[in-house]
Amino acid sequence: MLSQAEIGLIIRMWESIAPRAEEFGAEALFRMFTTFPHTKTYFAHKDISENSPFLRSHGKNVIDAVGLGAKHFHTLTTTMAQLSAFHAYILMIDPYNFKLLSHCILVTLSCWKGDEFSPEAHAAWDKYLSALSAVLAEKYR
Repeated sequence: MLSQAEIGLIIRMWESIAPRAEEFGAEALFRMFTTFPHTKTYFAHKDISENSPFLRSHGKNVIDAVGLGAKHFHTLTTTMAQLSAFHAYILMIDPYNFKLLSHCILVTLSCWKGDEFSPEAHAAWDKYLSALSAVLAEKYR
């Protein structure tokens, strides 16, 4: 699905995002909750206001998982199996939300990376996040 060049591009961009995973993740999640308000239902008991401690912490966890998947793209299914099962069987998250979050991650990448987020980078990240969303939704079948 992804060429070696695309995987390399994702890894290089990831290396510049990883040190700011908390900030990046909080922004992507806040963007999702604002744009797609129905996604907030899973977090009704949490403070998901912009830059809240919970949003920053959960955002870091989400973005760290995205980075882990990127680093282990060739074993994505096994790398994400536990996370997929957790979201399907314990949290019972609507799998469509993975696509919504992927979109918000792409928009956040575009805002953060500017010219570095070239059409090639956009295509590579879109393919990767689509694959990640599919893997996370596997347990729902």
